[in-house]
Amino acid sequence: MSADHYRTVEKNAVGEFKDRGSRFIAYVYPLRTLEEFKEKLKFLKKEHPKAAHHCFAYRIGVDGNNFRVSDDGEPSGSAGRPILGQIDSKEISNVLVVVVRYFGGTLLGVPGLINAYKSATAAALEANSIITKPVLVNYRLQFDYTKMNEVMRVIKKTDAEIVKQQLQLFCEMEIAVPLNRKNELLEELNGRGEEIATPV
Repeated sequence: MSADHYRTVEKNAVGEFKDRGSRFIAYVYPLRTLEEFKEKLKFLKKEHPKAAHHCFAYRIGVDGNNFRVSDDGEPSGSAGRPILGQIDSKEISNVLVVVVRYFGGTLLGVPGLINAYKSATAAALEANSIITKPVLVNYRLQFDYTKMNEVMRVIKKTDAEIVKQQLQLFCEMEIAVPLNRKNELLEELNGRGEEIATPV
């Protein structure tokens, strides 16, 4: 994968695996921020209050360094790592997988757990599509309202997304622009001696 694109999941998806009465339900989400991760985990804990475990793994960003795994009370290495292993086997990023386990009364042992968490995650990833997306970099734009049309034209032309905005006489906006269009955006917006765009 080139440095300005990455592979990720297209949408939310669910997969399930059963073994000796235990149910393992895997939820896959596209993920951009740690705040999103916290919201999703909180939501699933509310949705499944009687589940024995809420194990997860996520990977964010393209350098491979931003990831986390949790066994949530299962034997060490039996849940979070197998989930992350499935994420990595698909070579995807900006993705969260939470596997909710309902205990069925029979202990599965570490090999059984590894297989169950891996299989549930694989099923959820199979139910999804893998897509390629551009790496985005965020910029803060500050400009006079009279320049609104010009700024919007450049945003559209460079395939940037508006993250948030405050529009008054003096406008402030946060945008995310594809890495490979960054220089084009900066030349268009800052090329006239004005510092409209600054990195976030």
